[in-house]
Amino acid sequence: MSRDHPPEPLDFFIWTVEDVGSWLEEINLGSYRPIFKENGVNGEYLESMSVFTTEQILHFIRRHHMKWGDFITLCKELRRIKVACLKGEQRVRRPWWAPSCLSVVFVKAAKRNRQSRVVSLKLES
Repeated sequence: MSRDHPPEPLDFFIWTVEDVGSWLEEINLGSYRPIFKENGVNGEYLESMSVFTTEQILHFIRRHHMKWGDFITLCKELRRIKVACLKGEQRVRRPWWAPSCLSVVFVKAAKRNRQSRVVSLKLES
């Protein structure tokens, strides 16, 4: 992500370790930034947390030396981002690594992907 802007919530699947650290600062969990960086927690890892078993959750909390309340805050903030993405409340922009000539293509693909996620969420309900 650009160093001038905080990471976009819609892009959290592709957040780098540094982006995750910036986000932790934003949600008042900045004290965990060094340990998350040390353990290589990126956006893909955050996304995978939604399917963690109880054992994996406990392992995560121990490995990152988290308090239960902070873990709950982390999960609530992740959920808030996901819901906003699914509802289409987040602005779509191209990833920092994509050339500007692909902006239109990326935005269209992201919107189409978001719509398909909303449809599958409704079908699963």
